[in-house]
Amino acid sequence: MRPQKLLGLCLALVLGLALSACRDLSYAAGDPKKPHVGIVFDSGGKDDRSFNAAAWRGVRRAAKDFPIVLRDAEPGDPASLEPAMRAFAEVGYDLVIGIGFAQTPIVESVAKDYPKVNFAIVDGVSDLPNVASLVFKEHEGSYLVGMIAAHTTRTGVVGFVGGMDVPLIHKFEVGYEEGARSVNPKIQVIQNYVGVTEAAWNNPGKGKELAVAQIGKGADVIFAAAGNSGLGVFDAAEQYDKYVIGVDSNQNWVKPGHVLTSMVKRVDNAVYQIVGDLVNHRFKGGIHVYGLENDGVGFAMDQFNAKLISPDVVRQVDAAREKIIHGEIKVTDAMAQ
Repeated sequence: MRPQKLLGLCLALVLGLALSACRDLSYAAGDPKKPHVGIVFDSGGKDDRSFNAAAWRGVRRAAKDFPIVLRDAEPGDPASLEPAMRAFAEVGYDLVIGIGFAQTPIVESVAKDYPKVNFAIVDGVSDLPNVASLVFKEHEGSYLVGMIAAHTTRTGVVGFVGGMDVPLIHKFEVGYEEGARSVNPKIQVIQNYVGVTEAAWNNPGKGKELAVAQIGKGADVIFAAAGNSGLGVFDAAEQYDKYVIGVDSNQNWVKPGHVLTSMVKRVDNAVYQIVGDLVNHRFKGGIHVYGLENDGVGFAMDQFNAKLISPDVVRQVDAAREKIIHGEIKVTDAMAQ
């Protein structure tokens, strides 16, 4: 590595960069013949058991299946995201992956400065030729778990706790409401958001507070689309013997018996695929879409919730899934409004 490159990386580290696997600062510390992949997580961190955790599973699986060198960064605060990404690009990583829509402008800024480095952004869109935009039809998967919530509720009241109050999370909310109302047009849907800043993804206490308030208004099934803050909703569901619906990862195991299902968003498959594309020399910038038709979203059934949802309900939801895929059911995309 050239001395100036090493200096640039060290300066980024001093500024607060938390490269968890950066015990070796040199690119050559990993096999220089292998493609190098860096991934930068958002404020929730890779152990949030939800969105970031799904991405972490995907790149770890890629590291097992493909000959790559993998490093990750958990900056912790928004101000450290760009230094982390630039650190990877500066030492010549072949692919840098940003997790979360908030990193979109950062990815674009860094990608312009390093046009020979490939980038991927999850939940963001860029038209730069060296950036792959990995986006999902969250509204479709949310419609399905909304149906399950409506079939399950005994009070006719269901809840939604979102993380940051942004259009992306509105996609989850609107899809969920439409799915619930397709089963029961008179169902009441209570919705709240944890906050309007990045901190909204990492506040389980506030998540629990909102869930408890919704339970007080009659909600007995609550969909938590709130990152790490959603774990507070899980705690409330367990404490008050209600149901919670997980998000992004399969969270059915988190509070067994209280997790009705999870709206899985296959971030793991998306990042795995983009790493595979890099390794196989077919990386392409542009928009990559993941929906019901390619198992990019869906709902989770396993040993933890098999007894909570009847086979008849599963059949009805599966039938709706096919109708959405074939255009017979149109689910509103709140970001397209």
